[in-house]
Amino acid sequence: MDEQQIPPDDISEEELRAAYEEQLKRVRVEDVIVQTVVSLLNLGGRKAGLAAGTEDEKDLDQVRKAIEGVRVLLPQVEDVLGPDAKQLRDVLSQLQMVYAREAPGAPAPEGAEPPAAEDPNPPDGPGPAQSSGRLWVPGQ
Repeated sequence: MDEQQIPPDDISEEELRAAYEEQLKRVRVEDVIVQTVVSLLNLGGRKAGLAAGTEDEKDLDQVRKAIEGVRVLLPQVEDVLGPDAKQLRDVLSQLQMVYAREAPGAPAPEGAEPPAAEDPNPPDGPGPAQSSGRLWVPGQ
């Protein structure tokens, strides 16, 4: 015997709530975090103007916030993602590179390493680690 589908207009609030509760039983927190990470990466790409037709949506502050959000959330689900985590890390890296290129005067996303400043007066000869023999230098 075929079950009849109840048209959406005929669903009571109680039935709707019960269906929602049933869905919540099956959802895992990790699933929501993964969805959030993917959404942040996609939105970050749009706000960076990377997708065709989104150049007018460029908002580097939003890109920075997307990067920071992914950096916090991704480690929470890397074990669940397995090999797929690398793909998300690669997308995050690309987004970070775009941000660094587009916003050189803007603050770096939290946790990002600032670029090393070059010493205007480099020392003559090898440094202490190299001269002690503790630093491996190719060809030496």
